[in-house]
Amino acid sequence: MKRRTAVVYAEAFFGTPDGKTANGLVRHSEKYEILAVIDSTKVGLDAGEFLDERPSGIPICADLADAIALCGYVPDFFIIGVAPLSGLLSQRERGVVLGAMGRGMSIVNGLHEFLNEDLEFTAAAATFGVRLLDVRRPRAKKDLRMFSGRIDEVTCPRIAVLGTDGAIGKRTTATILTQALVERGISAVLVGTGQTGLIQGARYGVALDAIPCQFCSGEVEAVVVEAFEAERPDVIIVEGQGALSHPAYLSSTFILRGARPDAVILQHAPARRMLGDFPDVPAPTPLSEIALLRAFAGVEVIGLTINHEDMTDAEVSAAIILYELELGIPATDALTRPVARLVDMVVGAFPALGAKLIAEPLSGRVLE
Repeated sequence: MKRRTAVVYAEAFFGTPDGKTANGLVRHSEKYEILAVIDSTKVGLDAGEFLDERPSGIPICADLADAIALCGYVPDFFIIGVAPLSGLLSQRERGVVLGAMGRGMSIVNGLHEFLNEDLEFTAAAATFGVRLLDVRRPRAKKDLRMFSGRIDEVTCPRIAVLGTDGAIGKRTTATILTQALVERGISAVLVGTGQTGLIQGARYGVALDAIPCQFCSGEVEAVVVEAFEAERPDVIIVEGQGALSHPAYLSSTFILRGARPDAVILQHAPARRMLGDFPDVPAPTPLSEIALLRAFAGVEVIGLTINHEDMTDAEVSAAIILYELELGIPATDALTRPVARLVDMVVGAFPALGAKLIAEPLSGRVLE
């Protein structure tokens, strides 16, 4: 399938937790060809180089006019790549989005604010002949699914990539892990649970935090069952949301109940002392989160993955060693260490998958 062209808006937030949708699309996008990122505070930089010190060929531009001039044509889509705590557009951002529509660009919106319910945006869409794609908008309540117990029909291992905070890299690690398993001959399917994964092109998923809580476990169960029945994979990887210990983002509870994972890989940012969106709340330790996961769901954590924000490479190496000693499980950084370490976590926990393994690719890297 040919990817549609797109520009991603991340003004002042690219490379930060609130710019996680833009960050994710630069690293990986099956659905859209990302031509440029908009962030006037980082003009002239390569988006991939800025994020991961790996050039992507995606320039960072001052505004939409700059991006269009650089492309030489108007891209198909304007993607809102920011995910602020409010989940809403500011007045200035509304003007930017309307300006993109005026140029003939359809809008991809992952916020909690649904543009299809806003008269100004729907009128503009009709005037300019463009589409408004509200990624988080759930189906009608009559079509939402309750938990049924069908998750027990899924016979392959299910691994949830959870974390100790929101916007900590769970989706990125889950994506890298899924690709690494596939490259090594293990059939793996990723189930997305947030807006960014759906925008990237996840075949199976649901924007969990926009669904009435009564249906959350059932919706997670349903998409995991759908992925299993359609693909019959060797393993299913479920993207996590928030953290089980988080005071505001409780989606992990529904993932644990709906997907009933056989194991968890835990994502942690050692340098993050307080929660990202709640600077007065101390971040949990991996040890405390692991204990909570065991108590709540009886599930074992088979590996720790590190978010290296505000850390040097030497500090990451030291953290890996220390956490392995403290926790007695393997640890790694999915973005800066060989992906074979992620595969080893899975095969170590589920030895039967080892029979599927093929030789490691020479690059040892994914998301390239």
